[in-house]
Amino acid sequence: MEKWFDLYRSIVMPAHADVYGHLNVRNYAAFFDDAGWHIPAMAGLKLSEIQARGLGTVTASLSIDFLHEVQVGQLILIKGAISRVGTKSFSYEMRLYEADSMRHCATQKSTEVCFDTKKRQGVPLPEDVAASLRAIALPSK
Repeated sequence: MEKWFDLYRSIVMPAHADVYGHLNVRNYAAFFDDAGWHIPAMAGLKLSEIQARGLGTVTASLSIDFLHEVQVGQLILIKGAISRVGTKSFSYEMRLYEADSMRHCATQKSTEVCFDTKKRQGVPLPEDVAASLRAIALPSK
């Protein structure tokens, strides 16, 4: 089974650039944020069904490593994989590539906590959700 999934594609537009003509840090974060919403779907989980259960996720930690610049006019691809599934949380990694060359340009690592949207607090991942995430997770290191 595939463990790394294509999550997001876009093009770097002039409005995404800083004064040097390359992708601005704030827009890396936006692209990664858009991509992250697709991770549950890779495990067969529908966002609407999770929300109907009164659940969501909140970001507990996030880091971005910038490896190579991306310039205006370049196409990007973000791939992602689940790296850990715990009792209340799961972690994942996303990699941003310049799509034509597949040069790895940035990596974001995140941990999301399962969240009761009415009580506004962390709760354990439902077992079916945890099992679905584990099914596509990378092997433990």
